Amino acid sequence: MNKTKGIALALISSGTFGLIALFSIPLLKVGMHAPSILFYRCVFATVVLGVICLVRKKEFRISPKAATLLFFLGMLYTITAMGLIYSYNFISSGVSTTIHFLYPVSVACMMIIFYKEKLSRNLLFAAVLSLTGVALLCWSDTGFISTKGLLAVLMTVFTYSVYIVELNKPELKKLEPEIITFYVMLFGGFIFSVFSYSTTGIELIPDTSSLLNLIGLALFATVLSNLTLVAAVKHAGSTITSILGSLEPVVATMIGVFHFSEPFGWNSLIGLLLIIGAVTLVILTNKEQAK
Repeated sequence: MNKTKGIALALISSGTFGLIALFSIPLLKVGMHAPSILFYRCVFATVVLGVICLVRKKEFRISPKAATLLFFLGMLYTITAMGLIYSYNFISSGVSTTIHFLYPVSVACMMIIFYKEKLSRNLLFAAVLSLTGVALLCWSDTGFISTKGLLAVLMTVFTYSVYIVELNKPELKKLEPEIITFYVMLFGGFIFSVFSYSTTGIELIPDTSSLLNLIGLALFATVLSNLTLVAAVKHAGSTITSILGSLEPVVATMIGVFHFSEPFGWNSLIGLLLIIGAVTLVILTNKEQAK
């Protein structure tokens, strides 16, 4: 029963992560700039997470070393979130999210380079699969996709990979997941406030529809997705949760195609399947090595 519950939570988590474009693109279309969108996302998420932590009586006190690490994670989060939304201006949200989903392959490569983990043939094959998948996604029926959009989303693969690796620091393992997410959002909101003020300014929310999209972005694509992710790992394990994370690019692609009328051809379909296959292979390989 617990495993079934974990699978359901993992599907909710990956599905809600895939809703980022659904709430973000309408905000970009009404003229809001990415720094302001992400500032409100972090602020709303911080408030909700703070209330949840208070209700659950979590300990908010952290050491100066943990605070420094969490501020660094907040910076990585802001760069990742900014790059992903920025890429929506140049390439389809489905393609962007699918390329971003390469981060497990990137994490595995980082662990080999910096932590001397063993390079397996499966990982090498997964890397080739993922690169082939990206190449197919980049070459649409109308030609090569925007270089700006591609570079922006590839940057998010790197920054999110570093984020995942840094979460394994001993100082952070002592903290509750909800507290880690709370401080990442808190520091992210602070960083976005400074960035927004120095660039576009912190824009007022233009209308009720935009307010609802910002709330949806914070509640569903941030708070709910992160909390269900933690619960899914607890009940179903990290391997099953990670594999079911492949629902994220699928949901994002479906929203892009059916809601925003984004193009989707055979290249995109094969590229999507190759990347999902590569990520699944990496996750299963890591599970075998951990035994």
